[in-house]
Amino acid sequence: MTGFEIGLLSVLAILVLIYSGMYVPVALGLVSFISVWLLRGSLEAPIYLVTLAASNSLEDYIFGVIPLFVLMGLLVSQCELGRDIYEVANQALRRLRGGLGVATVAANAAFAAITGVSIASAAVFTRVSVPEMMRFGYKPRFAVGVVAGSSVLGMLIPPSVMLIIYALITEQSVADLFTAGIMPGILLSLAYAVAIVSMAVIFPDYVGGQDEQSKAAQLAQGTMSPKELFSKTTPVVVLVLLVLGGIYGGLFTPTEAGAVGALGALVTAILKRKLNRTALWSVLVETGHIAASILMLIVAATMYSRMLALSGLPSDLGEWISQADIGLYGILTIYVIILILMGTILDTTSIILIMVPLFIPVMEPYGINLVWFGIITIVGAEIGLLTPPLGIACYVIKATLADDERITLFDIFAGAFPFAVIMLAVLILLIVFPSISLVLV
Repeated sequence: MTGFEIGLLSVLAILVLIYSGMYVPVALGLVSFISVWLLRGSLEAPIYLVTLAASNSLEDYIFGVIPLFVLMGLLVSQCELGRDIYEVANQALRRLRGGLGVATVAANAAFAAITGVSIASAAVFTRVSVPEMMRFGYKPRFAVGVVAGSSVLGMLIPPSVMLIIYALITEQSVADLFTAGIMPGILLSLAYAVAIVSMAVIFPDYVGGQDEQSKAAQLAQGTMSPKELFSKTTPVVVLVLLVLGGIYGGLFTPTEAGAVGALGALVTAILKRKLNRTALWSVLVETGHIAASILMLIVAATMYSRMLALSGLPSDLGEWISQADIGLYGILTIYVIILILMGTILDTTSIILIMVPLFIPVMEPYGINLVWFGIITIVGAEIGLLTPPLGIACYVIKATLADDERITLFDIFAGAFPFAVIMLAVLILLIVFPSISLVLV
């Protein structure tokens, strides 16, 4: 077989193994190992590739940023800052139609600025927002849909773990990618808010919470005192200034900012008396599990990208696409469709690590900005968090709620569908107008 044939078969084999239920890093590593063996005709080459990938891909100081930001996100979740943010947003927006839904989006956006993990957002706001929205008369399907849709903001608004991973595998600046994620994150948040208010006006029966009893119950809540408002917002503001202010101000590298943010979250959790010895140990263990799984994926993806380079598949694919003469937007259309389809079975990290090494050589002749391409990749892959059959955010909500009688898995996917459509519309805007992502870079 030619290198092109081996490379093409390897990609198909990876997808088949993943569909069969094999753990993604194992599928990537196993197929890459066998493919290099076939390409080189020697067992020494893939063995050397394993050692090279395991050492070179993780020895860089920048990789310390992953466990640090994961730790910060879990500590922030532990000290219930998500609940505080939601209560403040609810206080400000309770008179607005669909106000609790808009408050959930606003709180998720703020929470994203101090966590960077969508799954954490989904878990936190399922516990915080859904019961409150249902208590005030909002329909269950709408309530879970808002939480599912707004939870993906954590992957886009900096600091985002996904943006860090993309930066590492494409050798782009983490700070530039963080900056590029700000405007798309704001745009997506505003699009969600406008859609929620529009649904509340046009389809009040679908949204709920508009009857006189529900409005009276919301307005009956006491006004938050200035002291309480200050105590709930200060930790969030301080953490955002520490992490993002430190990076953009040139005070910290991203890795140092992760450490400072984790320390700030730890101090906040201690001061709020939300962290005992057992809870701290649980957070540390979960941090280890998440970080290890991500780093294993990076090692396997390094093997995969080097195998692709050896096979010549990306360059041959690029030549074939250039001969097809479909242009940049044609290629991006194919890329986005593949991202969304893969999002139905894979998590965002896996999609990035599989697709980016394959398509970047194809895109380079067009002179695209790789920072902009990273934002397109993240948003496209994130749509899959809301779509069946995998839809990780939806499964997290289902597991967190554990309320089969009132809210089924179908309800969650159905509620999330309008927000997936909104994400696709925003993605099209980001593709057509790259300046939205790059205006601050």
